[in-house]
Amino acid sequence: MDKFTTLTGVAAPLPLINVDTDMIISKQFLKTVKRSGLGVNLFSDMRYEDSGAEKPDFVLNKPAYRNAQILIAGENFGCGSSREHAPWALLDFGIRCVIAPSFADIFYNNCFKNGILPIALPQEEIDKLLDDASRGANATLTVDLQSQQISGPDGGVINFDVDAFRKHCLLNGLDDIGLTLEKSAHIDSFEAVQKAGQPWLHSGEA
Repeated sequence: MDKFTTLTGVAAPLPLINVDTDMIISKQFLKTVKRSGLGVNLFSDMRYEDSGAEKPDFVLNKPAYRNAQILIAGENFGCGSSREHAPWALLDFGIRCVIAPSFADIFYNNCFKNGILPIALPQEEIDKLLDDASRGANATLTVDLQSQQISGPDGGVINFDVDAFRKHCLLNGLDDIGLTLEKSAHIDSFEAVQKAGQPWLHSGEA
């Protein structure tokens, strides 16, 4: 998993409440178990006509936001089913940070596990960021995870909270496998002791 330290990028405004995981990535795209290739289908129903043509009014189809890395959204973002494809699709599009008043719990947890930083802020702070994001290509924000601050285009700073353990994982690029591998020396030591004391447990090893 890629580390998340400081992100500077264009913020796209999506001030909709209750954006569920089916809106983020529709069910017909859930057949794959790969994490890549889903970005093109992100928000497909809002982003494309039935013919496949882009809807020009959708925010991510506008030239200023095609390379957005930050999404400013409404409350209860990521509700609905628990599909992990939702953060996969956001990440594959290029979104590394989602800022909203609140998130669905499973989606919130899945973001951290996939290298996306979800930030919950009071609505008045969200309104400020939505105003910043409305400036299009000039809507550049900097999210500094170490200092837990968001800096706006006019120099304003917003502080945010994040769980210390999740912060550690993002800063160091550690998913569940990475966390396990951090303990590899202890695991090897345990297996060596076990193999010496209970060799029959390892008799089938090549």
